[in-house]
Amino acid sequence: MDLALYVRISLVMFLEFAIWGAWLPVLATRLLGPLKFTGKQTGWIYATLPLACIVSPLIAGQLADKWINTEYLLLGAHLAGAVLMFLAARQTKFGRLFIIMLFYSVFYAATLPLVNSVLFAHISDVGLQGKVFIWAPIAWALIGYFLTGWRWVFKTGEQGRDCLYLAAVLSVIMGVCCLFLPATPAARAGTAPILKVLSMLGEANFLVFVLVSVVGAGLMQVYFMGTAQFMQEVGVPNKNVPASMAIAQVVQAVATYFLMVLLIQNAGYKWTLVVGALCWALLYVIYVGGKPTWLIVTAQSLHGLAYVFFIIVGQIFANSVAPEESRSSMQALIFAATTGVGMYLGTQFGGAVMDKFKKDGKFQWRRIFMLPGAIMIVCAVVLAILFKG
Repeated sequence: MDLALYVRISLVMFLEFAIWGAWLPVLATRLLGPLKFTGKQTGWIYATLPLACIVSPLIAGQLADKWINTEYLLLGAHLAGAVLMFLAARQTKFGRLFIIMLFYSVFYAATLPLVNSVLFAHISDVGLQGKVFIWAPIAWALIGYFLTGWRWVFKTGEQGRDCLYLAAVLSVIMGVCCLFLPATPAARAGTAPILKVLSMLGEANFLVFVLVSVVGAGLMQVYFMGTAQFMQEVGVPNKNVPASMAIAQVVQAVATYFLMVLLIQNAGYKWTLVVGALCWALLYVIYVGGKPTWLIVTAQSLHGLAYVFFIIVGQIFANSVAPEESRSSMQALIFAATTGVGMYLGTQFGGAVMDKFKKDGKFQWRRIFMLPGAIMIVCAVVLAILFKG
């Protein structure tokens, strides 16, 4: 393997998820706390990225497969995103923040499948791909620990806007790093690549995979919307929440490096995805228990395992069945389905459930987490019975 190539692609993988990890896990505490947004309003802010992911990845994939070098698309989108994140950090009203986050998400959503496309275009071995994917959870974990340390030293956690400023700075760094990516020109396929990929939904096996992926990704939003506030209410100090949630990414990194390829090779895609679904189900079961605090913190590792075995393995499976000239569009479809449709529906589901099970100003977490736990068990059963891998 070309070490210089590995470093360049790994760096952008690291930064892509560092940007996301800077704000997504902890922004809800700013919205529900200092800004006093409702659960529904918080759901709509968290819905901006999924809404953008329904359309932006498909457009970006089409551009990358037919007309524009992938690295140029990444550069432009991240620089635009940096400006919008700086603006978002200064907003205190729901309407203004929603609009700015929606525009930001349009640009950021376009970059998610493109980073994968660069990886798959230049590294074909699944084992080596795993060694690049490992930098995603490492980035998420390190950013979580960095933000916790920052809050300890500078006492910025009460208002919570520091996570948005951090994402903006990282976006500028990402834009600069895109200049050093290897050239990834468009394949310039004659037929619209996205149409080839969409036609695969006519295959029952692929359709089952996509539908279950949509549901699983959607329920992941309940985790992101609820965990930070839930942890504080069971006794985890606000300043320790980012580091506690980052346990998931530490475990994700270890699982990506040591377990992912091993499990795919020995159990196949089908049973690897089933294991991922069951990890999320078990996480919610522990949340329903509500104590002890150390178990809830330790259970963050289950989210890390689930993300590897369900989300990342799903992306690799999709790449393995994609037409060669349409791989950017295939990644775009998966992100549109999961991070787009799935996570949008998840924000609406999560926000409605949180508002419904709120009494006297307090969330009834036991009831809130029962629903996603039960649904994830159903997803695992559907995969075991209907998906062939």
